[in-house]
Amino acid sequence: MPTASAAPGERLPRQQTLRRGADYQRCYRGGRRRHGILVTLHFHPNDEGHPRLGITVSRKVGSSVVRQRLKRWTREVFRRSPRRAALAPLDLIVHFKPGAGEADFASFRAELERLLAGAPAGAA
Repeated sequence: MPTASAAPGERLPRQQTLRRGADYQRCYRGGRRRHGILVTLHFHPNDEGHPRLGITVSRKVGSSVVRQRLKRWTREVFRRSPRRAALAPLDLIVHFKPGAGEADFASFRAELERLLAGAPAGAA
């Protein structure tokens, strides 16, 4: 059975994701945040020249299936967001609140788009 993979232009490039624990800690400790009903968006300037996305979700949100679905939704909304090109070079961390597991995609997308709109814009 062939594996389903996104076309090369459809993927979120690896260099646009947070990978190191130190980057997460710097964003949590020195960054700012915006709160929503379902998620908290942490952001901190970076030197990479483009925004990078990180996702954290605790077991309080739901089962592993629910947590993975929320992570997929987050990557999809971020990847397709028209506001992504206008964002300043920031490290962005989406942290889910316990009630996020019951949300539908439309309400989740609306909230994440609203929070991204409130993040600092770059010189695009």
